[in-house]
Amino acid sequence: MTSSETPASDAGTIEALKRIKNAESDWDHRLADARRASEATLRRQKEEAGATVAAARAEAEADHARTVERARLAADVEARQIVADGERQAAQATGAAAPRSSDRSAGLLKAVLGDLLEE
Repeated sequence: MTSSETPASDAGTIEALKRIKNAESDWDHRLADARRASEATLRRQKEEAGATVAAARAEAEADHARTVERARLAADVEARQIVADGERQAAQATGAAAPRSSDRSAGLLKAVLGDLLEE
């Protein structure tokens, strides 16, 4: 090896190392950009999923409230029908017309208070 070959060889090696270093730096930047992009995408998707879940939960709660209200109304109607049927059957069993609530109240007061009402 001559002294003239050594510097040229070193210069080639240094240039090769610089190219490698530049390529590494370029790939580091690309990876950092890709990482930031994927983190932003993940964050956006989480927010969208959270909003979708919140909307679904609100809709389910509204549906539940409507269902409960319909069930209450149906139960009230059924209860009124049962009471009316019971009053009709009681009236038929006693042979009298169904008493009005004011008649029932007066009868109850008379039964409870008895002689005190007459004074």
